[in-house]
Amino acid sequence: MSAFDYDFFVIGAGSGGVRASRIAASLGARVGVAEERYFGGTCVNVGCVPKKLFSYAAHFADDFEDSRGFGWQASKPPFDWPTLIKNKDIEINRLNGIYKSLLEKAGVTIHECRARLLDAHTIDLGDQTVTADKILLAVGGWPWLPDIPGREHVLSSNEIFHLQQLPESILIQGGGYIAVEFASIFSRLGCETTLIYRGDRLLRGFDDDVRQFITVQFQHDVNLILNDDIKEINNNDKDLQVVLDSGNELEVETVMAATGRTPLTADLGLDKVSVELGSNDAIKVNEQFQTHEPSIYAVGDVIDRVALTPVALAEGEFVARSLFSKEKHRPMDYRNIATAVFCHPNIATVGLTEAEALAAGHKLDIYQATSKPLKHTLSGRDEPAFIKLVVDQDSDKVLGVHIVSQDAGELVQGFAVALNCGATKADFDRTIGIHPTLAEEVVTMRSKREVNS
Repeated sequence: MSAFDYDFFVIGAGSGGVRASRIAASLGARVGVAEERYFGGTCVNVGCVPKKLFSYAAHFADDFEDSRGFGWQASKPPFDWPTLIKNKDIEINRLNGIYKSLLEKAGVTIHECRARLLDAHTIDLGDQTVTADKILLAVGGWPWLPDIPGREHVLSSNEIFHLQQLPESILIQGGGYIAVEFASIFSRLGCETTLIYRGDRLLRGFDDDVRQFITVQFQHDVNLILNDDIKEINNNDKDLQVVLDSGNELEVETVMAATGRTPLTADLGLDKVSVELGSNDAIKVNEQFQTHEPSIYAVGDVIDRVALTPVALAEGEFVARSLFSKEKHRPMDYRNIATAVFCHPNIATVGLTEAEALAAGHKLDIYQATSKPLKHTLSGRDEPAFIKLVVDQDSDKVLGVHIVSQDAGELVQGFAVALNCGATKADFDRTIGIHPTLAEEVVTMRSKREVNS
């Protein structure tokens, strides 16, 4: 009989925590999990899922307008924000129940409370303490807001999902994927939208040509302010007066900060164990996701790896199987992870950017094209598509695929498989495309572009 209450105790029932709990329980471990907020974590409650539902809602604005070029004469119907919020909440509550049910059916003991570490094997659950042989920290992250005068008037990406009414005007601060997505959403739902970013191009970290392309496109849909930032915010009772670093002023109904997320490591009891944090408060782990405290592991947004839901799922499963299965496991491979930005149009990418490939020492061939989607030859919408391939000159391997177009997120997954299989540009060239689709453009590009130095 084990001296511990549990073989495995997980703090946090988001994507990584739930996956780890279920897999460990299926392998015979006695598993407990603590969740103080909501099952499913950021993605299900205030991230990927509700954001994608909002994006679908926003797409209808384009669809109603585009339909006229195809002979549809109906006028654009009015939009009702409370209906979207109500139906979104119904779906999120359903998913919360599913996540909880998955844990229960797997035989995991659920504690709906705050959990804190007392030592390397003991967890304080408020009204009781429990012990565990191994502990997994999967507590995720939380929005970070700039410390400026008037900060109390700013909404984060958490609160934005619970607005009771659609604001007439909104200022979104930030240039990352969350800021870009919400700017697309609110502008199409009928809200006068301003996006402010301190840099000269949106989406730092993405391929430079993609950044340039989407920055130009965004100027058609939102009031885009670059190389500037918010200095202070004052409430004048009717609206918010926003003073910028440049000295310019704006008046808007709502201000949202999409300025990044930080690991949620505060008040976990980490001072009582040997878990080490990085400069950004992320938990330091090795290739096995083990912290400096041998009995404690961590996965997901709380570590400084790749903050994506499918990555957290894979990391959680890796930990559970490495601890409770006799199989040997290869280290997690973070190469060629496909990702998408659900702005309008979508951005989807897998593999290396041109700059990353050059920095890694590759000699490159670059193929890229801008085209007008067939749909927009009749819709009249000025929304070109962009495709770029980054290819290693010596091996002919495709190192990166970057697409900006409607439904790009649906296109790139297949190309991620190809890159993981080591596909070459010759493999792309001999693949017959599906006509007429944008996807066929990826396998028909033949002209090389001069490589940036």
